[in-house]
Amino acid sequence: MSWLSRIFGTAPEPRATEAATPGRTPVGRLWTDGLGSTATRALQLLIVLAIVAVAVIGMMQLTVVIIPVLLALIFASSFEPIMRWMRNKGVPSVLATIAALLAIVVVLGGIGWLITWQVRAQWDDLYAQASDGISKVVEWVQALPFLESDELQTQIAELQETVIGFLTSSQFGSGAIAGVGAAANFVTGLVLMIVVLFFFLKDGPQIWEFLMRPFTGEGYARAQRVGSKTVETLGGYVRGTATVAAVDAIGILIGLLIFQVPLAIPLAVLVFLLAFIPLVGATVAGILAALVALVANGWLVALAIVGIVVLVNQLEGNFLQPVVMGRSLKLHALVILIALTVGTVLGGIVGAVLSVPVAAVAWGVIQVWDGENLPAKMFRKKVRVGER
Repeated sequence: MSWLSRIFGTAPEPRATEAATPGRTPVGRLWTDGLGSTATRALQLLIVLAIVAVAVIGMMQLTVVIIPVLLALIFASSFEPIMRWMRNKGVPSVLATIAALLAIVVVLGGIGWLITWQVRAQWDDLYAQASDGISKVVEWVQALPFLESDELQTQIAELQETVIGFLTSSQFGSGAIAGVGAAANFVTGLVLMIVVLFFFLKDGPQIWEFLMRPFTGEGYARAQRVGSKTVETLGGYVRGTATVAAVDAIGILIGLLIFQVPLAIPLAVLVFLLAFIPLVGATVAGILAALVALVANGWLVALAIVGIVVLVNQLEGNFLQPVVMGRSLKLHALVILIALTVGTVLGGIVGAVLSVPVAAVAWGVIQVWDGENLPAKMFRKKVRVGER
């Protein structure tokens, strides 16, 4: 017995039909011994990784299509209870869809108008306060004992020259052109999302039944469970996150108004939007609010805003989120972090927003793969020896 046989297992005896040629291993045995099985598994793994890589690259090339469709699916799942209620009341699908779309447009348009109005009304004062705040920070840094003033002035001058050189270079012009292209892609994606959302809201059940036609028997039942769980998970996640984000935004808005921090309403809206990015969204929003308070109102108000942000986040994490989101949508922090990182790398900010609901859907699908309350076999909880 060779050392390979001892490591990978003993090869089976040659069959009677195989030619037992001395000094030559039959071809069939090359893929049935331990090393052959390992090579087969490795080849299968490489094929799966290649398929996944091609799929990811394809999705990255089609983000203008895939991201609007995903957003439309998420919005449609969020409004599914309202659409079902209106259909049960006898409202035609077209009228119910138009009403839902108008509600979305009115809400988003109202928020956009409110932000624009507040920024325009307070921008001049905030700009002047920011300039004074930056000057104070520079003076404070210049007064540090371990940094020579001449050296600091030289570094600041070099930084200013670098910024001015970039703004007057051809790279800035190409960046502006790229920004115009990004704006065009955004408008295209927005129009596509609205159109797809209209058809998802209007004909969602019919579209799903059409996609289910290739399945029969157990496959059809599994596909139905997967579809129901996807809509339930996406809708519950978005509605729960929106509720938590609204409470966060209102709590921080009250604190900003009490301490008369400028741009309180735009900052509160920003808190609401960033709350859809788990783990880091609330932190970033709190930092921005504290920076505005620092520039406009000073250190004491900034510290007070930080305390308010921490208090609101603690109330959200320990009380509101477990009650609103429920246990079924709760993912481990490590899973959220990995999904957030992958989504950010693949899709930027939009990918960061979509990564966690997609991960929640994947986990929800696993939970109903073999039955209504029966997870996939490899993900079932193992019973330890001695437990009943």
